[in-house]
Amino acid sequence: MTGHQDAGQIRGEAHETGSPPILANKNYGAPSLFQPQNLLREARRQKHLPDQAVPGACLLDPDGDTARHLAATGQGRRHPGWACYHTNMRVTRTGGLDIGVVGLAVGTPFAVLVAEQLSASGARLIISITSAGQIRPLASPPYFILISKALRDEGTSLHYQAPATWSHLPGHLERPLTRALRDLPEPVLAGASWTTDAPYRETRAAIDAAAQAGAVCVEMEAAAPYAYAAASGRDVVCLAHITNTMAQNGQDFEKGEANGARAALAIAAATANTLRPRPPKSGTPATPP
Repeated sequence: MTGHQDAGQIRGEAHETGSPPILANKNYGAPSLFQPQNLLREARRQKHLPDQAVPGACLLDPDGDTARHLAATGQGRRHPGWACYHTNMRVTRTGGLDIGVVGLAVGTPFAVLVAEQLSASGARLIISITSAGQIRPLASPPYFILISKALRDEGTSLHYQAPATWSHLPGHLERPLTRALRDLPEPVLAGASWTTDAPYRETRAAIDAAAQAGAVCVEMEAAAPYAYAAASGRDVVCLAHITNTMAQNGQDFEKGEANGARAALAIAAATANTLRPRPPKSGTPATPP
């Protein structure tokens, strides 16, 4: 069978089903047979790692600049029990709290994979601070946005929550954070984001549609961690570091002092101190029901 015939057959099968597989067979009330705690158990066995909990507050650092800063300056020690196959964790003391920092978890699938494993390892608050492109200016870049809701233009969130337009920062987290983060040396503004899986498909029509929906920035993670938080009862906070205008102008992608690492750590510490990571609700599993 030729390649053209294969493509035609695939198109025919897609037409017959009427919808893509990502919208089918989700069974949101059913538990997953593959659980993060089981994977971590086997990773610890294979790597001879201690069964040691991670800090109650952990930071996802998709760009990796904060993790690299901690390694370069000696401000963070490697966590001996973090059993993720794909990442390392550095623990730093800031704002009176230990915070675990995991770098390079880019995109919604990877961000949620690591978030699930953090929760299974003892994290009670997960903070994500990712680079983002400006859609509607609220200040001059670089600046930070507390993502109040994220446009779900990606696939991972559909495995945690039924299709809808937005994923939301939990209301019990938004109210105290909006007040607390406003008074930092680098203020954090509140706004909506557009989460996309395809940064190089940010067409003018797509950007205009996101802007019309209310998004002030575009990033690659927030929608899915918020869907995971809603499905599992976990505390997740996503922030965007507005560093660019999608390379439409020169001098783009500048993050400020220490590539934004110091500001990110200050925001993470303020977030953790404001929320004081709490245990999950009684009977709430580490992964979505």
